Amino acid sequence: MPTEILMPALSPTMEEGTLAKWLVKEGDTVSSGDLIAEIETDKATMEFEAVDEGVVGKILIAEGSEGVKVNTPIAVLLEDGESADDIPSAAANGTPAPAAEAAKDAPAAKSEAPKDDAAAKAEAKAAPAAPQGADGSRIFASPLARRIAADKGLDLTQITGSGPKGRIVKADVIDAKAPAAQAPAAAASAPASAPAAAAAPAGPSADQVARMYEGRAYEEVKLDGMRKTIAARLTEAKQQVPHFYLRRDIQLDALLKFRGDLNKQLEGRGVKLSVNDFIIKACALALQAVPDANAVWAGDRVLKMKASDVAVAVAIEGGLFTPVLQDSDTKSLSALSAEMKDLAARARDRKLAPHEYQGGSFAISNLGMFGIDNFDAVINPPHGAILAVGAGVKKPIVGKDGELAVATVMSVTLSVDHRVIDGALGAELLNAIKDNLENPMVMLA
Repeated sequence: MPTEILMPALSPTMEEGTLAKWLVKEGDTVSSGDLIAEIETDKATMEFEAVDEGVVGKILIAEGSEGVKVNTPIAVLLEDGESADDIPSAAANGTPAPAAEAAKDAPAAKSEAPKDDAAAKAEAKAAPAAPQGADGSRIFASPLARRIAADKGLDLTQITGSGPKGRIVKADVIDAKAPAAQAPAAAASAPASAPAAAAAPAGPSADQVARMYEGRAYEEVKLDGMRKTIAARLTEAKQQVPHFYLRRDIQLDALLKFRGDLNKQLEGRGVKLSVNDFIIKACALALQAVPDANAVWAGDRVLKMKASDVAVAVAIEGGLFTPVLQDSDTKSLSALSAEMKDLAARARDRKLAPHEYQGGSFAISNLGMFGIDNFDAVINPPHGAILAVGAGVKKPIVGKDGELAVATVMSVTLSVDHRVIDGALGAELLNAIKDNLENPMVMLA
């Protein structure tokens, strides 16, 4: 039977996307892994690979279409011997035709004229029933996956699909082993659902806000996918993450001198280290020195990370990315500098792959280059903390000998998720960051 290609969720926050470009046309033969389309997500433009094989029988969504919901059918693949006539009319019109709809229409079929035995057998052979779970629900699997499973004697109800909408694809069954016969486990009865909590009062609607400014001149800016995602995630973060804030002043004179000396020696290699490169390294080493703070919130548990994967906020037109520098604690300053420049450049072009901006346990947001003295950053879940970095400015200080002096001082604020990191542990982490930045040579040891 024809196989629907569904709009994929190419990032954890993606709910809809734009089908920017088709890389195949109707009648083309595709195999698993072939690139078939370019899709704009809420973060980037990404190439979409086929998970099944067959002939493109019908393209349901035209390229350039915006607001295509995840799991919406976008095309139909045909197997050998099938033609466009085999595509259900609903699918041909770009409308999903789930098994539930077919079941709903089943009673009406009784009123049709009965078929003779030969016709009924031929029809049953041409259209075998889709596999079903123990509860009668349909098991979604590609035709190729069903064939491989049948050849290997596999029970599709025991296989978890990795394709769109949990669809079982070739890769899921190719290495699977036929399970030993076993009695089906009794399904635990679901507890009665608790009454829903009272909804928080919603703010004024878009129309209500517009009426407030009736008669005043304004320009209405349509929200793109990135802006919607930022709004949703930051609202969620501020409502659900119990933030607390720790602040320190850090003297940068030793670091600035050390950086200047290093950059002179690195001129021949074309390397120029920024203060931000030192901040990334200082945070990565601090997470190793205070390992309990190198953690993320995972709903019903805390995950303590081994490596220091540090995310850095990068401003782009219309929003921001937080590319992640993995294993920052083990990389040299010059390697971190080169990687950060590459990630930032591709972030501004929206060319980052999801694995390059997902993950990490800690983030840095630096607004010092804009002259901001200090600010409080919002934690990016599931991170345990984020460091807000202000500008380094000349300030009077009291020296160790009690005399007044002038130093370059940078104000930082550590926003901490109290579910993951308690106050004393957060203070220990921030002190470790401060020590690394005020004694930069130690970071090379």
